[in-house]
Amino acid sequence: MTRKSDHTPRARGGRGKSSSAELLGSNSEIGRKLKQYYDELVSDDVPDRFAKLLSSLEQAEPTAMAVATETKAEG
Repeated sequence: MTRKSDHTPRARGGRGKSSSAELLGSNSEIGRKLKQYYDELVSDDVPDRFAKLLSSLEQAEPTAMAVATETKAEG
């Protein structure tokens, strides 16, 4: 009777488990840079002009929803 082989991935050279950085190679550096860029982008303040636009859209939304509800009820 043959023995079932274990299909779990093993690190080469018998060193045990490899870190994710070792497995990804140069991609891990790219990932770090992208995360750093994203974190900086998210922490930036929203420009005043854009904040005013968002505010006006939020105020207009309830009116637009009411009109859409009335139109749907009539139709």
